[in-house]
Amino acid sequence: MDAKTCPDFIEVAPENWLGFGGRHAKLLAQCVEKAPLICHGLSLSIGGPHPLNLEFIGKIKSFLEQYDVSIYSEHLSYTNDGGYLYDLLPIPMTEAAVKYVAERILRVQDILGRRLVIENVSTYLMPNAQMSEAEFIREVLQYADCDLLLDVNNVYVNSINHGSDAFGFIRDMPKERIRYLHIAGHEQVQKNLLIDTHGAEVCDRVWELLRYTYQLCGIKPTLLERDFNIPSWHELEEELAKIKLIQQQESGYEGKSNILPNHATSVL
Repeated sequence: MDAKTCPDFIEVAPENWLGFGGRHAKLLAQCVEKAPLICHGLSLSIGGPHPLNLEFIGKIKSFLEQYDVSIYSEHLSYTNDGGYLYDLLPIPMTEAAVKYVAERILRVQDILGRRLVIENVSTYLMPNAQMSEAEFIREVLQYADCDLLLDVNNVYVNSINHGSDAFGFIRDMPKERIRYLHIAGHEQVQKNLLIDTHGAEVCDRVWELLRYTYQLCGIKPTLLERDFNIPSWHELEEELAKIKLIQQQESGYEGKSNILPNHATSVL
């Protein structure tokens, strides 16, 4: 990365870097010198049925401190059922689950000595749901006193998969708890079934939803996710530039800021 291509911040999954030394550690250190680092975890399994992995959380804490990471986010889902499932499974949206998840988040925050940021996830089934997704997320945020990573693409994906109102979901989110945003592409496999793949360009409807989010919640740091089918850097820059343009249009801001809480864009 040079001065022209350096993003405003970089997001990594800490699990992918734990225990690495040598060339990999040097590469990460070089990236951290160029831009602030934030972490988006994959393995905390905050809604899982098994006890929290305290040894793993301790390793995460050391990693966050080593690289001066300002934000640590995780998925509001579970990924462990006695063994890692390598997928993000939905948590039953019930009052009991709210209290269970909130208690686990509070425990994690106590160990880490920082606020956890939880992300709304894409879902394809909603098992035993007794409340809406928006209600569930709001209650978890309130009981755990944690923050939100609002994934705009996931909001849109779920609105198609479950026939809900994406714009209404954004309105229902407590904007004071939103730390940053994700935006990504998805795959349409049936008329009313979208899969959150992070493997395609952002579609027009998601761009519209992102603009609406800025209008309603203010400009937030925004990460462009692309995990596979990765195009040229030039094509990624075009999407990053579009994020920046929408931010400028909705705030009157001009230029680039490397201060994470404002107008930041990046690519995973």
